[in-house]
Amino acid sequence: MLFDTDVLVWLFRGNSKALRVVDIDINRRISIITYMELLQGARNKQEIKNIKSLLTEFNFEVSPLSENIGHRASIYMEEYGLKTAICLADAIIAATAVEDGVVLSTGNLKHFRLIQDLTIKPFRP
Repeated sequence: MLFDTDVLVWLFRGNSKALRVVDIDINRRISIITYMELLQGARNKQEIKNIKSLLTEFNFEVSPLSENIGHRASIYMEEYGLKTAICLADAIIAATAVEDGVVLSTGNLKHFRLIQDLTIKPFRP
């Protein structure tokens, strides 16, 4: 399963529902975009260290960008950018899930709900 940034933020905050949803799946993934969003939100070097430690502790695999992911994300932006609240990062995260053939766990359903080839597992904190 690919986890959206919001799920990881809840996990870092110690949310028990986030812990359960992450703990159930042994094939944990995040997009490189999620990793960068987490780093962007860090307020200091200790928080960056904590992010890296938690990702290591839960054995998250970071899915890199690829040409196919970039192409699919651009299609999503063209197709859904004006219809939904999808932004560049969300388009890349959705494209990563589809290209990797995995389910996306997210609490931001409105950003992803129209993407027909994306399978979503809703998360509620």
